[in-house]
Amino acid sequence: MKNTIKTIVSKIMNVHIDKITEKTNLFTDLKADSLDMIEIAMAIEEKFKIDIPDSELEHLNTIDLITKYIQNTNTT
Repeated sequence: MKNTIKTIVSKIMNVHIDKITEKTNLFTDLKADSLDMIEIAMAIEEKFKIDIPDSELEHLNTIDLITKYIQNTNTT
């Protein structure tokens, strides 16, 4: 799952996947803005068949946090 998320972020942010770790901050390290985050969220929603409310986007700022969110969403 983490590699899939890294791939999505890598493609949208145009950053080599090797530069993205579980702790990479999408805002400070990759300079993602709100439109980038919406695009990332939409790709993740489509891939994992989940819904991410806009209010959650600012909190999902690392691969690790996104992974935990998906896992928690899929278990509820």
